[in-house]
Order: sequence, then structure tokens, then C-alpha cells
Amino acid sequence: MIVLFGILIVVAGFATRRNPLLIVGIAGVVTGLLGGLSPAAVLEAFGTGFASSRSVTLFVVVLPAIGLLERSGLQEQARTLIGRLRNLTAGRLLAVYLVVRQLCSALGLTSIGGAAQAVRPMVAPMAEAAAERRHGTLSDRARERVRSHAAGADTVGLFFGEDCFLAVGSVLLITGFVNATYHTHLEPTRLALWAIPSALCAALIHGTRLLRLDRRLERELLAANRELAAVGRRSPQGAK
Repeated sequence: MIVLFGILIVVAGFATRRNPLLIVGIAGVVTGLLGGLSPAAVLEAFGTGFASSRSVTLFVVVLPAIGLLERSGLQEQARTLIGRLRNLTAGRLLAVYLVVRQLCSALGLTSIGGAAQAVRPMVAPMAEAAAERRHGTLSDRARERVRSHAAGADTVGLFFGEDCFLAVGSVLLITGFVNATYHTHLEPTRLALWAIPSALCAALIHGTRLLRLDRRLERELLAANRELAAVGRRSPQGAK
């Protein structure tokens, strides 16, 4: 059980908001050493894991293109587009993006969307523009709340949508582990079918949270206005 000490390192590192890459690396080294591996074997395990999952780093290829698009005014164009859609709010926009992201992931199109490809340059600015048109100038706290909900919509849509696809890595990993460990025959189709109810529940629950975002921003704006009014009454100029 001592090898589980690496999990405590990860939990403590994330709780204290340390560098995630550094924390995970330290936890991996500690786990390997406690498990009886030599330093060379630990290094070999890191190299093998990186080589087998190097496709994860493909997002680095698109970062220069995203930077050029932002520099050429991609966010401004997104804000302009939202300004023309009068009935679209931040919550409704993010709820639509959640459904689209989940449907695309269920079809295996996991690369459509993502924090770097879509949320940062397009979805978050569009949601901010929709919130500003409805509620006026946003405070820093409200702006960060909109951005976090945009990232959350992408994450939830991807996480619960991709398991509905047969050839996704997580489904194949589960079926391979179960079949090899318990000597049974589990088809990926069964896992994908049982993932559909979870995906529907996630869409309903998180979609409701996104739709409630507009009312929460409105309450925060009213509270901020009351606070400013109270400060103005207490100031000498307000008294005069």
C-alpha cells in the first residue's frame, strides 16, 4: 500500500495549487521508487509512456495558428457576431456548445473543440460579449465565472460524450483490462450503450447549471450596484 503515497502527493499538490506538471512528475518518480524500480527503470517508464501517447502533444502544432488568428481579430469578430444575436445569452450559448461538443464527441470527433482550439479564442469571448450585452460591463469575478463555465462546458461535453464512441481509448482500455483480468468477454458496444444514459444526465444537469448562469450574473450585478450605491451614500460627497 505504500506505493499509493504518490496519490497523496498529487492531492496535496493540487490542493496547494502547485505546478501540475511538476507535481505529477514527482508523484510518478516517488511511486516508481517505492514500487521497487530503479531510477533508470523509472526514467524508461516515463519515456515509454511519452512515446506511446505522443499524439496528446499535437495541440502544440495548432497553437501558432490560433495565435495568428487572435492577433488578426478573431475574438473581436466573435464578439461582433454575438452582438447581432439579440436573444442569445451567455448561458444559452454555452448550453448549445455543450450539446454540440457532446454530440461530436459521441461520433468520435473529439478534436472539434477544446480549450486551446475553441474555448480560449472563440467560445469564451462570445459568452463574455453576450453577458456584457445583457448585464453591462462585467466585473473581474463575473468575467472569470463566464470563462470557467465555458471551459466546463467543453470538458463535460467531451468527457461524457466520448465514451459513447466505440473506438475511443477509454472504452478500449476498460474492455481490454476486464477481459484480460477477469477472463470474460466484454464488448465495447455494451460499454458505449451504457454510457448513453450518463451522457444524457450530464447534458441535462450541466445544461441546467449553464442556463442558470444568466440569473446568477444578474444577481451579482444587482448586488454590486447596491454596494456601490451604499458606498456613495457613506462618502462625504454622497452626504452632501
